[in-house]
Amino acid sequence: MPITEAAPGISLAYETFGDPADPAVLLVMGFGAQMIAWHEDFCRELAGRGRYVVRYDNRDCGLSTKFDEHPVDMGRFIAAVSTGDVPAARAMVPYTLRDMADDGLGLLTALGIERAHVVGASMGGMIAQTMAVAHPERVLTLTSMMSSTGEPEYGRSSPEAQALLLRPKPADRAGYIAAAEADMAWASKRYGDPALLRELAAQSYDRAYYPAGVGRQLGAIVLGGSRADALRELRVPTLVIHGLDDTLIDPSGGRRTAELVPGARLLLLPDMGHDRPRPLWPEIIDALVAHTG
Repeated sequence: MPITEAAPGISLAYETFGDPADPAVLLVMGFGAQMIAWHEDFCRELAGRGRYVVRYDNRDCGLSTKFDEHPVDMGRFIAAVSTGDVPAARAMVPYTLRDMADDGLGLLTALGIERAHVVGASMGGMIAQTMAVAHPERVLTLTSMMSSTGEPEYGRSSPEAQALLLRPKPADRAGYIAAAEADMAWASKRYGDPALLRELAAQSYDRAYYPAGVGRQLGAIVLGGSRADALRELRVPTLVIHGLDDTLIDPSGGRRTAELVPGARLLLLPDMGHDRPRPLWPEIIDALVAHTG
């Protein structure tokens, strides 16, 4: 697995698919998830449609740089946010969504890619939006998938999904894999498959079990603030994809994103939750190919 320096002190693990001469598509993964959550078959199918696909581990995840020297007490952090003590909360978190966006752009630079189509899922959508806002000259197109705008009134989690997201997972391998079935709470109602969730959990655990990173990534999300004003001014061609079964980030997050970005196209998928079920890959990939053509 190649690893390259994306910024001073930040090394990112990445993988590429397809011909480097084809248009580059950067896939940005979400909260606590390694790049393997972009399924290898999905990447290969997209590459087979004439795209040079790059997937990578965000900082504090997978095989990329970890911030062990900055432990986050989630109880204290949530208490600070809940009481409105933003300075105290900010002091606990060592980086921002903008830093994470700069990581992705730094990876493109290291790979000799000046401009790319950027596709982000969930937290990755927030990072991708931030890339497009901060450096529109480097983003050919933006695709924001099952994400939101940072405005608290949009894209809310259901109480069950929020509780599940914040619940610590078992540290032992068997328990970690078994606990993955709970993610059915936000999966596609039609296509959700507990066996596939267990399979990804096993692969993730064996590749790089690292629960410490999720607190810092969550902090970056919570403190990211609203991107509404910036998205209103965005002039990057934008596609928004959201599943109507999504209970982790309510579809209002996708609708609001498309409403704010001038000229954005909104694709709502009835049988998608906070996941990308294989039966929907043809529709998703067709949309990505059309948008990045």
